[in-house]
Amino acid sequence: MSIRVYSCPFEVISNVFLRKLIMEVFFFKSEIIIIPMIFIQNIRLPITHKENELQQSIAVLTGLPFEKAVDFTVVKRSVDSRKKRQMIYFVYSVLLSVENENEVIATKTIRKNSALYGIEIRAPYHYPLPRVSSDAAIRRPVIVGSGPCGLFAALVLVRAGLKPLLIERGGDIDSRMRDVSEMISAGKLNCQSNLQFGEGGAGTFSDGKLNTLITNPRIKFIFNEFVAAGAPENILFEAQPHIGTDKLRNVVKNIREQITGMGGEVLFNTRLTDVIITGNKVSAVVLDGSREIKTDTLILAIGHSARDTYEMLYKRNITMIQKAFSIGVRIEHKAEMINQAQYAEFYKNERLGPARYKLAVHSEHNRSVYTFCMCPGGYVMPAASEEGGVVTNGMSEYARSGENSNSALLVNVGPGDFPSEHPLAGIEFQRKLEQKAFLCGGGGFFAPVQLVGDFLRKQPSRIIKSVTPSYRPGISPGSLDGCLPDYVLSSLREALPKLEKKLEGFAHPDAVMTAVETRSSAPVRMVRDEVSLQTNISGIYPAGEGAGYAGGIISSAADGIRVSEKIIQGLINNNSF
Repeated sequence: MSIRVYSCPFEVISNVFLRKLIMEVFFFKSEIIIIPMIFIQNIRLPITHKENELQQSIAVLTGLPFEKAVDFTVVKRSVDSRKKRQMIYFVYSVLLSVENENEVIATKTIRKNSALYGIEIRAPYHYPLPRVSSDAAIRRPVIVGSGPCGLFAALVLVRAGLKPLLIERGGDIDSRMRDVSEMISAGKLNCQSNLQFGEGGAGTFSDGKLNTLITNPRIKFIFNEFVAAGAPENILFEAQPHIGTDKLRNVVKNIREQITGMGGEVLFNTRLTDVIITGNKVSAVVLDGSREIKTDTLILAIGHSARDTYEMLYKRNITMIQKAFSIGVRIEHKAEMINQAQYAEFYKNERLGPARYKLAVHSEHNRSVYTFCMCPGGYVMPAASEEGGVVTNGMSEYARSGENSNSALLVNVGPGDFPSEHPLAGIEFQRKLEQKAFLCGGGGFFAPVQLVGDFLRKQPSRIIKSVTPSYRPGISPGSLDGCLPDYVLSSLREALPKLEKKLEGFAHPDAVMTAVETRSSAPVRMVRDEVSLQTNISGIYPAGEGAGYAGGIISSAADGIRVSEKIIQGLINNNSF
């Protein structure tokens, strides 16, 4: 096997990155072939530019004739709206393949606002995996949870030749769609199959955002697999890529079919109810209270809402600790208003699409207030997984064509805010807030809402004005003061005028705040050894967002891959494959 390695700017390469790359190359016994390419970044063109102007800019920067500057790939495209009153720009980074690239570089001067680089190591374009015999494992691996972490863990294992069993408490995507539709239309909750549980995990009914701050060679593999499974190709170069919940549903189904087509097995509507431990090692799992499956390898990709699973694992002495997270509301504005605030007179330009934002301030209460999971042209969704509790989340389809845009508006909380020092106290903290929101909403999973203007004046909302709430099955206007702790309410009231200064219209008096958002991330971390990636019980690998080691689709998928690599490496070491 070989890895194609492309060029990139020197400054994006960290020692940590190089160590990881070198370790993976030696682990997979792969040959590196350096493919000489020129990397060009910061090519700024007006959003109105013609198709051939990018090629023309490349030709000017390199001194090549126009016709020879044709073999290039856009690896990143972002939007620069800092001078939106004058013009908005696309900023491109490209990889260019030419003959005698060193001569091209040597004859050009690095220009202001542009940088020209020669051959440098970049994350592998190709992600190789060794083949191991399925007999190398004493028993087949079991993976719990079919979110991005579980799906990619299973995909890597099955590509390596193993036959993992993937179990999911919720339904497959088609039955899950029906369950979610019943919740939206009639307030009928299926506690096992809903916005939190089911094929694809919580991210399936979100915006399908693929933003991530992590950098490692697995990311390129993840994006390529998404595209191969039906995601739009532009996720490979957009600075803020997203798939959209409507397209993501087919993507996760196609990945699952790859897994089963190569010998893996997926069981839906199946819960992990116990683990059997023998001599400090996992020896079996119990499904649905009765079915026992022997295994020596268990990947826990359970997601941040599997509260009963957390409780069972705690009883089985899996070491856990409390973890900070954030709580707050969903704030909803007219999408057109956000578009105008971000793009001025260019807001109707179809090339730009619905506008995004990411805001943060620090309150006098020593807490951060920030927006999270922003959904342009999206909807506020009912994300409860337990009876008697209201939970909100955001969702967008690929077109992002909804009337409103929304985001979570969150305040950080930590162990000092929880009711006790018990490792699962954060879960009880969440649950009580969700139950309060249910009562404030009047039952039936109606959500309490308050207009920003009324919230700042500390008066209940009686009517909805220019922003129509998108939350279903319904809303109850009133006060949010009974739904959230005083320190969260005061932090939000302090932050809104500050956020208004960063984004005009953010604190518009008609904007709608819908309570509560409590599932921003896991309130628990399952402690694992950072070398073996196992818990205090041998053979149990906690991974992803539910284990407290990721936050979002890409980082969760990458953590699932990392765990699978560790399992494969162990089999190779033990069996000399």
